[in-house]
Amino acid sequence: MKNTFKKIILILISIFGMLIMFGWLFHPVTAADKPPVKRDPLLRIRLPVPKDIGLKSYLGISGNGYFKIPQIKASTVIVEIFSLYCPVCQATAPEVNALYQMIEQVPDLKERIKMIGIGAGNTVLEVNTFKEKYKIPFPLFPDEEFKIHKELGEVRTPYFFIVKITRDRTLEVVYSKEGAFGEAETFLQQVLKTSGLK
Repeated sequence: MKNTFKKIILILISIFGMLIMFGWLFHPVTAADKPPVKRDPLLRIRLPVPKDIGLKSYLGISGNGYFKIPQIKASTVIVEIFSLYCPVCQATAPEVNALYQMIEQVPDLKERIKMIGIGAGNTVLEVNTFKEKYKIPFPLFPDEEFKIHKELGEVRTPYFFIVKITRDRTLEVVYSKEGAFGEAETFLQQVLKTSGLK
């Protein structure tokens, strides 16, 4: 009887451990009660200036060191919080790429809308792996220590922000939502509507 009870306990502990591990692998970031809808956390974010000339040109920034989102040469920026280990991020990548291509195909939009991704808990190597595997054309940045992730309310991945850069180079968050956004064309209409470009 005692041996049977011990076996049951061990099985339950094993299952519980697997659930924790499974949850970590597929949800590497935790959900916050109130994800950011204000501009302040996004204003404070500092990102490394890309070494790639093409990506630097895409963002419209120069020099080295770090930059902040309001320095991006655009009126609207789409920010994706992702993780290499997030299956939804992986599944969403084709639609995210399609969104980028749709924007780039319209001369007026490509100058006004830019996209960036931030890898929650991801190293440079992990971010580069995600970029290469899913052929992400826009700049991706590591957040190895979860510093940015904490600033943004520890949102689950993927998470999308649409922010407007005002004339005085401050930010206005006009969209803040967890999960895949569905079809690229539909989301682009959402971007245009909420950012006032439509």
